[in-house]
Amino acid sequence: MKDKHLLKIDLVLIIGSLATLVFLVGYVNPLVIAPLNDFETSEGDILFVIDKADVLLVDDNLDFTTPDEYKIQDGLKINLESGKYYWKVVGVLGSEIRTLTINSVVSLKLKNINGSYGVVNSGNTKLNVDIYNGTELVDKVNLGVSEEIESQGTKFVGGMK
Repeated sequence: MKDKHLLKIDLVLIIGSLATLVFLVGYVNPLVIAPLNDFETSEGDILFVIDKADVLLVDDNLDFTTPDEYKIQDGLKINLESGKYYWKVVGVLGSEIRTLTINSVVSLKLKNINGSYGVVNSGNTKLNVDIYNGTELVDKVNLGVSEEIESQGTKFVGGMK
């Protein structure tokens, strides 16, 4: 009779422990809200919305050999250059590895600078720009994102660096 009573108590303790463990593991798992897995954009500013985690790891390789680390905070926004990235979060437990891709946008705009022409890199990647006056190549410059130069050229040709 005592053995059946102990067996029932043991069974209740085991079930209660398992239920508590399942609850705790669910509670400490990182909650990753954004960006979605396999997210693609041409915008370099990425907003991460994450709960129950301490650190965001972002790397350009799946092995995370040289990850950039960011402390999780509300409104965590990081700027990434074009390319494919792997990312995960770490807290009490870690998340699965996710990917995001920043697509390249090559764009040059003409701008009036001090009464002459200038060119602005309005894309999201560094550019090599060849400057022509008519058909003659007069200059070659490298332009970072949002960087502008003043030039006397009549034709501007840009390509990814």
